[in-house]
Amino acid sequence: MRILIAGASGTIGQAVVKDLSRRHEIVKAGRSSGDVTVDLTSADSVKAMYAKLGKVDAVIACAGHVHFGPLSAMTPDQFRKGLDDKLMGQINLVLLGIAHVNDGGSFTLTSGILDRDPIRAGANASAVNGAINAFVKAAAIEMPRGIRINAVSPGLLEESAQKYDGFFPGHEPVSSARVGLGFAKSVDGGLTGQVIAIG
Repeated sequence: MRILIAGASGTIGQAVVKDLSRRHEIVKAGRSSGDVTVDLTSADSVKAMYAKLGKVDAVIACAGHVHFGPLSAMTPDQFRKGLDDKLMGQINLVLLGIAHVNDGGSFTLTSGILDRDPIRAGANASAVNGAINAFVKAAAIEMPRGIRINAVSPGLLEESAQKYDGFFPGHEPVSSARVGLGFAKSVDGGLTGQVIAIG
């Protein structure tokens, strides 16, 4: 299986590559590194990437940034960061990629725990994660040619716990290996329209 992984160099992306590369051909994509470069916030950039790659069997999105900060001080522009980057970046991969995914292939997006277990300063992340999950559930019933779509919703990764120290009180970090298994379930299994929660 030929799998495109956008955000392959990130913490989650590396875990996904480690698990899936044992069984599949991996094409790594990133904003500044990888087998192909792409800016997911730019439709033209995403189109150019797909045109260069041709057909793939699966697309995985592990990319996207959100804004963390107090709601009372958050500006509309700061809130829009997550909408334009993590939400629309991943949706761009789907909308522009359907024609490039082989029959019976799949898309796997990445949301996160904060829409179901929110924290202070995480309203933007919570909204974006919830929107990604809702998109996956709705898109699944319209996917053509047997193409599946799911989201993996990981908790705080062990590798990221120090970076976000103090932001996630009481949250138990999850290992990247467990997160990698969630993506394997989506790609190698038969689920569609599901949010695979890890942690």
